[in-house]
Amino acid sequence: MINHARLFRISRPACLLAIIPLLFCTSLLRAQDPDRFKEEIAGLTARNDSLWNPYRPTYLFTGSSSIRMWESLSADFPDRQVINTGFGGSQASDLLFFLDPLVMDYNPLMVLIYEGDNDLAEGKSPGRAIRDIREILRRIRSGYPGMPVVLISAKPSISRWRLRGKYARFNRKLQRLAAADPLTRYANVWTPMLRPDGSLDETLFIEDGLHMNPAGYRIWQSVLDPLLKNTLK
Repeated sequence: MINHARLFRISRPACLLAIIPLLFCTSLLRAQDPDRFKEEIAGLTARNDSLWNPYRPTYLFTGSSSIRMWESLSADFPDRQVINTGFGGSQASDLLFFLDPLVMDYNPLMVLIYEGDNDLAEGKSPGRAIRDIREILRRIRSGYPGMPVVLISAKPSISRWRLRGKYARFNRKLQRLAAADPLTRYANVWTPMLRPDGSLDETLFIEDGLHMNPAGYRIWQSVLDPLLKNTLK
């Protein structure tokens, strides 16, 4: 005779173990739904379109919140027309989805991309994030074969320091991806944000431990400015 009570005791934990991954996947898919950015993208493009001069060379910065929150961007590169199409919380797959309105429609002289940070924090592997960035590059090359691209490394941060090994793997892959394309450069912002002993310089961040203060952005400016000046000659 089947002991139904015992079967229930055994099957309930098993069911829970089966359900938990499904709940995680559902949550992950919801987080990756690019439709969640539609209103933000519409407002962003409307604002930039009102400021953009299509007759001037455009240096376009795009990516996640580390780009979006770069409030001093125009002042940091004063002799150039810079456009900021960063959107907070984005992953590389989101930028790929919105690549036309955020990048291609501006016909930039150069595009600088910061993606991968949120991908890794949300559980994606370095390889998965790199695949999406590779597809972004492919799309850019198909539309603008001669456009210089800068891939900005993932930055270290207080809140995600525990993931530094994963970030290091991603940055190595990103550097190799850039090296495979003569018109793409890798910008290392990770190392300059560390102290000489390899520890994180925590003075570069605001209270949330993730985003940078002006001192952090000064480091980024010092890394990226030579690339803009040379325009990948």
